[in-house]
Amino acid sequence: MGPAALYIGAALAGGFLAVLLRLPPLVGFLVAGFALGAAGAPDLPYLEPIANLGVVLLLFAIGLKLDVRTLLRREIWLTTVVHLAISVGIAVGFLGLLAVVGFALVAGQSFGALALIGFALSFSSTVFVVKVLDDRSDTTSLYGRIAIGVLVMQDVAAVVFLSVAGGHAPSPWALLLVLLLPGRWVLHRIWDRVGHGELQALFGVAVAVVLGYGLFELVGIDGDVGALVVGVLLSSHPQATELSRSLMTFKDLMLVAFFVEIGLHGTPHVAEIGVAAIVLLLLPFQVAAYAVMLWTMRLRRRTSFLAGLVLSNYSEFGIIVVAVGASNGLLDEQWVVIVSLAVAFSFALSSIVNRRGVELATRLSRLLPRRDSDRLHPDDRLVDIGEVDAVVLGLGRVGSATYARLRDEYGLQVVGVEHDATRVAALEDEGFEVVRADATDLEFWARVHRAGRVRIAVLAMPFHNANLIALARLQAAGFTGKVAAIARYDDDVAELQRHGADAVFHLYGSAGSALADHAAAVLLGGGRGDRRAGPGGHRPARPGEELDVLEPLERGEQRP
Repeated sequence: MGPAALYIGAALAGGFLAVLLRLPPLVGFLVAGFALGAAGAPDLPYLEPIANLGVVLLLFAIGLKLDVRTLLRREIWLTTVVHLAISVGIAVGFLGLLAVVGFALVAGQSFGALALIGFALSFSSTVFVVKVLDDRSDTTSLYGRIAIGVLVMQDVAAVVFLSVAGGHAPSPWALLLVLLLPGRWVLHRIWDRVGHGELQALFGVAVAVVLGYGLFELVGIDGDVGALVVGVLLSSHPQATELSRSLMTFKDLMLVAFFVEIGLHGTPHVAEIGVAAIVLLLLPFQVAAYAVMLWTMRLRRRTSFLAGLVLSNYSEFGIIVVAVGASNGLLDEQWVVIVSLAVAFSFALSSIVNRRGVELATRLSRLLPRRDSDRLHPDDRLVDIGEVDAVVLGLGRVGSATYARLRDEYGLQVVGVEHDATRVAALEDEGFEVVRADATDLEFWARVHRAGRVRIAVLAMPFHNANLIALARLQAAGFTGKVAAIARYDDDVAELQRHGADAVFHLYGSAGSALADHAAAVLLGGGRGDRRAGPGGHRPARPGEELDVLEPLERGEQRP
């Protein structure tokens, strides 16, 4: 246990230090690996299998979230293919220039090696980008969906390379893998009976490792391909998202071993650190390439730059690609260290840039020509909410209940704003008036401001950061009405109040009040209690009762 304790302690220390510096923990794990390698730490024989398991689960989780139909959209597959070609071309030219000016690490590389390095640097990090999108509550926004689609296409390209780089033809038995298509029905039926919790997580690991990795390796196909394919086969199950979430912590822990192991490839020298830092100069060109490509496909300038900025980093898959290339003699081993450093540096830089990504995208949008709204992509056209009294941002359970309460009990003209297409369609079927838009978009709020009649804006999005950004957009657009917001934690309540929210509803505190109301209704009325809880857990008022949802807006109070 001695070496294991050393590795765990170093990884924890590195990750914690990175968090203190407001960097992704992955940067700290890479640094921990480099430190262990430099200190001559003893080998940990089971570190590599754990790292491989982390990659398998990462690919399986990607497959679970993959809707193959979205990959057929032009703004995803064409952007991926063209951007990959542009990135490789720019990288080869840039590295060739470094060779001409006298960088010894680059001068000795063949054209094929430079192209492979450019290919590795063309990927963006799935782990990093999804984390940024989750923090903004933008996973289902248009630019978020495009970014995730591009990431999946890049991952598929990387997996195909890893399979081809193996250098061996698949076995004739590989043709039998087509039986997995009808076998999907059996897996779904088993999954239905597995239930939730740890057994479901174990089911997912077993399917990914045994049917995915193991079975494909057995017939001569790279096991990473198998993990992705099996994940896609199971992606249509209703519990696919739940399984992906349950595997997240386990997968992330396994990936810690992968990043630590990367650092053990060698101690970086000053020259390698210098080349890795210089390689970061390619990132602005990649952002520009993404933005221009998406703009030519009729997406708005802001949407194009948001997607480009969030993808402005290098990927852990790039490290894998370079490591495989080095193991097959396609390039020097030192490039594994250089690309690992470049990935770590890009995470640090991208985390700083994307901290102000929304504001930066708005400023950069001026660099591209404006298009008329009717010439934009149908999913990205500006919307006008019309003459309404109230706007509810985010139509989850709390938001939709708030919408119904304001409309049915107060007689207000209400419109909801939601960027999840599936949710929008379901709510429209229920009679809600919904516009599909991004509540953090400054241009959208300029349209709301021109509507003139809006008196109340309710921030009901499930992520605190999204509500803060929307509040800032409201204020920047000159909104003069009242603003109510939801919060889960006391410090979130205080932060929303500091930024100007007129009323903040504490969800957990209100849940206790609602539970007491239900218990009293059962005790006094002998019934089961009114289950029709409104916003903050309050039931709709009965005829003759005083309505109090708007009272805190008028008084500027904070509900418990």
